[in-house]
Amino acid sequence: MLKKLRVAVSVLIFSLLTFYFLDFAEILPAKFHALGHIQFIPALMSGSIAIIVVLLICTLLFGRIYCSTVCPLGFLQDIIGKKARNLSLPKLRWSIVAVCIVSFFSGFTVVVGMLDPFSAYGRIAVHIFRPVYLFINNISGISYKVEIVMFSVFSFVAAILTLVIIVALKGRTYCNAVCPVGTVLGFLSKYSLFKIRIDGNCASCGICAKKCKASCIDAENRIIDYSRCVNCFNCINKCSKKAISFSTLRKSGVDKSKRKFLLTGLVTIAAVPVGAQNIVPLQATRNAISPPGAVSAQRLLKTCTSCHLCVSKCPSKVLKPAFMEYGVGGIMQPVMHFEKGFCNFDCTICANICPSNALTPLTKEQKHRLQVGKVVFIPELCVVHTDGTSCGACSEHCPTQAVKMIPYKNGLTEPFIDVDICVGCGGCEFICPVRPKRAIYVEGNKIHQQAKAFEVEKKEEKEITDFGF
Repeated sequence: MLKKLRVAVSVLIFSLLTFYFLDFAEILPAKFHALGHIQFIPALMSGSIAIIVVLLICTLLFGRIYCSTVCPLGFLQDIIGKKARNLSLPKLRWSIVAVCIVSFFSGFTVVVGMLDPFSAYGRIAVHIFRPVYLFINNISGISYKVEIVMFSVFSFVAAILTLVIIVALKGRTYCNAVCPVGTVLGFLSKYSLFKIRIDGNCASCGICAKKCKASCIDAENRIIDYSRCVNCFNCINKCSKKAISFSTLRKSGVDKSKRKFLLTGLVTIAAVPVGAQNIVPLQATRNAISPPGAVSAQRLLKTCTSCHLCVSKCPSKVLKPAFMEYGVGGIMQPVMHFEKGFCNFDCTICANICPSNALTPLTKEQKHRLQVGKVVFIPELCVVHTDGTSCGACSEHCPTQAVKMIPYKNGLTEPFIDVDICVGCGGCEFICPVRPKRAIYVEGNKIHQQAKAFEVEKKEEKEITDFGF
């Protein structure tokens, strides 16, 4: 029963989360982004103390059920299906945790993002599974056809390498030898109330060890390494002697030192997101345009885990994984580019689904006044100047009228820029016909600003009392 319940919950969470990454037609309601918010590292980065406390309490009660039910990368390893290597590498595991902590506090969160299991799976879903899903959709006619694009070569390679490593390591080896979340929760699970326990009826047949996904059972000595056990419950189902159970074990006394240590650990973990707010990350490059809700490029660098959920869900496809736009510390974090689209004036999807709160939620009214960048006009590149022909496409596509056409010469008009009311949506840059370098473009603000209110030009309405011919 325990295994069936665990598998049912795992399949449900994994299926919904995966489809949410792939769902271009918005079949699933937007509220399903909550499945990303309950992931450990995103919750830690966003300062969601309540979620972290719940996950830690569940671990102290039931062991590493997070790894076997909630974590998508963990379930992906179960799908691959091969038994894990019998490795116990505490020095390696804790060294990785130490590197993640140092990188987090130094603002170099690219390391955390690379090793975070949720973000690693997100990149696999977006850069590997999603193109396959779109291809099947396009040839089968399930929904409308969509263009299949590679968002980033670097992120694609990173996703491929992650998948190859998981397959090569086999089973739950990545969970127990590499994953920083698995290491921390594995340590706490040693003190959990409910555990997989072997009683005196055990015949030491070794079947439980053969079926263990994490290779954490020493059947000969009847010992379980609880730091690696992910509570898959395979051993319980396969034991013919019914010598294995998931239960509590009463003790006559309580180790107060352990209780004090765990309490201190909980307080320390809860304080990490607060203390991280004062960290100054690596400086961003000058022209990078950080997404709406990022507040600033620096804040994005220290809170984003590069799960690429925003990249996948952006309807205009203006979000792409960065390479060096933010510097080395911002590799794979979302950055705005307007070659194939522009940021919809009313769209707030990316800001409202971010699981790590790297992009803070926005209302449409807030988005209308949010200035992520400012428009720059280069007259000597404009076709009005170079070809002596009329254009005005940039003005027609500006939602705030920050770009207007004014008299130039010979009856022609040229763009006039009012940067104070520009929101940096990229509509003008996207539509500009000049190539390869466009005559008008958006330069990102290091810190997002509030644009001045603009007035919509009122068109005179003429009353028609007769036919127009």
